[in-house]
Amino acid sequence: MASEGHCGIKKYRIEEVAVREDIMAKAKELAELISTSDEVQTYRRAEKLVAEHEEVQAIIKQIKKKQKEIVGFEYFKNDAMVKKIEAEIAELENKLDEYPVVNQFKQTQEDINYLMQLVIGIIRDTVSEKIALETPPELVSENCSD
Repeated sequence: MASEGHCGIKKYRIEEVAVREDIMAKAKELAELISTSDEVQTYRRAEKLVAEHEEVQAIIKQIKKKQKEIVGFEYFKNDAMVKKIEAEIAELENKLDEYPVVNQFKQTQEDINYLMQLVIGIIRDTVSEKIALETPPELVSENCSD
């Protein structure tokens, strides 16, 4: 249950924070718009090409196997083998980067990340601006400024 905080401001525990249904609906609407964007469609096509590329999948499988080997050698504190396998993984990753389909896939991931960061930034900046503009100065008193 929310308790009375400093200066009469409600104080919530994280379990008590409930998002209004209209906010959740708009968030879902925004998620739907993003999921149908050109960037996401391009990502899905690139992901499919990578998934269907036998040579690329074979290298990815090798990398995953070597990552599991590292976990074992780390458990037994065998730093020499960990370094050796890390170098082998780096070699395999460089080999992966030689495939244009892999580079296209990585680029689409970066594009989606940029889109998401842009949306988050716009929401953050807009909310911050609204809070700054809509907070009446008389609400901020010297006794409640800390």
